[in-house]
Amino acid sequence: MVRAIVGANWGDEGKGKITDMLAKESDIIIRFQGGSNAGHTIINDYGKFALHLLPSGVFYSHTTSIIGNGVALNIPYLLKEIKDLESKGVPTPKILVSDRAQIMMPYHILLDTYEEARLAGNSFGSTKSGIAPFYSDKYAKIGFQVSELFDKEYLKEKVERVCELKNVLFEHLYHKPKLNPEKVYQTLLEYRDMVEPYVCDVSAYLHEAIKEEKNILLEGQLGSLKDPDHGIYPMVTSSSTLAAYGAIGAGIPPYEIKNITVVVKAYSSAVGAGAFVSEIFGEEGDELRRRGGDGGEFGATTGRPRRMGWFDAVATRYGCRIQGATEAVLTVLDVLGYLEELPICVGYEIDGKVTKDFPTTRELEKAKPVYKKLPGWKSEIRGIKDYRDLPQECKDYIDTIEQEIGVPITMVSNGPGRDEIIRRK
Repeated sequence: MVRAIVGANWGDEGKGKITDMLAKESDIIIRFQGGSNAGHTIINDYGKFALHLLPSGVFYSHTTSIIGNGVALNIPYLLKEIKDLESKGVPTPKILVSDRAQIMMPYHILLDTYEEARLAGNSFGSTKSGIAPFYSDKYAKIGFQVSELFDKEYLKEKVERVCELKNVLFEHLYHKPKLNPEKVYQTLLEYRDMVEPYVCDVSAYLHEAIKEEKNILLEGQLGSLKDPDHGIYPMVTSSSTLAAYGAIGAGIPPYEIKNITVVVKAYSSAVGAGAFVSEIFGEEGDELRRRGGDGGEFGATTGRPRRMGWFDAVATRYGCRIQGATEAVLTVLDVLGYLEELPICVGYEIDGKVTKDFPTTRELEKAKPVYKKLPGWKSEIRGIKDYRDLPQECKDYIDTIEQEIGVPITMVSNGPGRDEIIRRK
């Protein structure tokens, strides 16, 4: 059975913990898109980890972790992550890398950095991890596929061709030193040696695994609203964050994805630029940021303070719909126990009219939140294992969110630890 786990909103929903938990019941976990530009924070018996490229199943000895063809593969970063795990006592995970994955190059990171600097006030809030230049090259057909590393003659000729093109940008747009084709070629040979032990025809491997009825988990990065087609374009990432893309980014038939678990945060947070209707500021925002997550709401990759907001039912309902959610998991509910009342954004006012539909970006930028306020439960809910033991106000908050998003909430997370979860249905 294939299950996808994805985010409902801007990312930062707490997917790492839920993926880690679901990985326990899985045989294979696959990263199917994105790169090392965003992370999942996981707390378990080995310690606290921020994973960026590795799937969240690497902590279980019975699992195989796969980097799918849809991933922006930063090879040195992947090796560094594996070594970091081993240095903290985690058994060496079984890892496979698709021979069709494409390689993140050092010049992608340079181009990302230079372009953000050039755009200045009009920048896209990039993490400067090279993601946009990487995917641009992939679709312009001038990227390097893992399989190409093993044909030296072809590789050398392609490097010359790509460097000629890139050096126009480096020299004339950014006024920076040109790429040396020989150095780029040698870098790729080093990458070949690093990645060779892991390379696999992942699609064929998964074809057999599906026939053997293995439990397969597709792990998405970021969330619905960062999707380049259906998100808050252009303030989005450069690969599809939707469960539907999991089939493409892993190399399996779309009809094999039976369950789509969408992770929903009990309040809103976002890293980076873009419209954010229910955003809160000042002391109110600072307080929620301080209390949020585990040790505060700061990006797992960048360390940037996250923008904070109240729960946005309009954005979340849309995010669940576009993902095709079969169930929702509500996370970080325990954080809200300090509040007297809990605002939920149930509509957007745009040009004097209230809508419950999530609009395109130009309309979204004009939207003002319409709030419904619920009483807070004013107590600590960490440690509660049975849903019936939650305060009534807490259950009312969950019920209201469930009604608004139209997807059954099957689990509620009430703490950062692996076992701090309440199964609801």
